Amino acid sequence: MMLKPLETERLVLRPLEKSDGERMFLLDSAPEVMRYIGMPVLTERSQSDEVIRMIQQQYKDNGIGRFAVVEKKSNLLIGWSGLKLNREEVNHHQNFYEVGYRFLPEFWGKGYATESVEASLELAFNLLKLDEVYAYAHSENDASIRVLKKTGFLQNGTFDEDDGICVWFKMPKEIYLKKINNRNK
Repeated sequence: MMLKPLETERLVLRPLEKSDGERMFLLDSAPEVMRYIGMPVLTERSQSDEVIRMIQQQYKDNGIGRFAVVEKKSNLLIGWSGLKLNREEVNHHQNFYEVGYRFLPEFWGKGYATESVEASLELAFNLLKLDEVYAYAHSENDASIRVLKKTGFLQNGTFDEDDGICVWFKMPKEIYLKKINNRNK
């Protein structure tokens, strides 16, 4: 499957490119962005280049991976968002599709995470024909939890990670379709 960019009213979600390294480093070297991720803040630009290579390999191996999020107004990469086939075991699940996102702090609170998650769900259920999508967030990350609830994810328990408790979410296809049908009425 050829990965095609997704467009929303204010955003373009497209496959990450090597040239995104500088903006990705801004994102992954910001302590406030990485606070609830459970990974250390990146300290070298080359680390961001490696992250991009890893995600590009996911595109090749799985046909999907996180996308660069570009704000149409500024034409700047403001974060990443999208689906990933998670092959690692998380909360007793393995080989599941999850939605995730990270944005630069100056773009928080503008609805971009919600907009990008909604585009990812459309891709998941309409193009990829998935039956369900999962997500999880650190229990103290109120903003991320709000985004997941606002986009219709159902809270489905908690689990322990090395850096604390995470909240587990699930979006079944039938819930997504019901939400879309209600929106279109």
